[in-house]
Amino acid sequence: VQLVESGGGLVQSGASLRLSCVVSGITLDTHAIGWFRQAPGKERERLSFVSTQPSSVYYADVMKARSTISWNNAKNTVFLQMNSLKPDDTGVYYCGAGPLWALRKDDWSKLVDYWGKGTLVTVSS
Repeated sequence: VQLVESGGGLVQSGASLRLSCVVSGITLDTHAIGWFRQAPGKERERLSFVSTQPSSVYYADVMKARSTISWNNAKNTVFLQMNSLKPDDTGVYYCGAGPLWALRKDDWSKLVDYWGKGTLVTVSS
């Protein structure tokens, strides 16, 4: 199983970015796949995840109004469109996958089966 993120970079406050996660070895039918973020000096936090069996989409409050998760089954890719970025959004963004029931739990970080290596997003003020 591999999850490979891309799309990060240095942007100014207010800009948009679209992150991509190319997945191999699993699908949205077998795992929920989503996006997580770790800011400097902080714990990793859950942003958004999606599954198709059953159909489910989750957004954390921190990004709910400014992000959209989507996927392309043909390309085995999950995207995160982020808008109105702020300096507080700076961090390493990871793609992760696990059972839907696990990603929904409060202790989800211990239950993620697979992680990508991350892509760095830096938002300047």
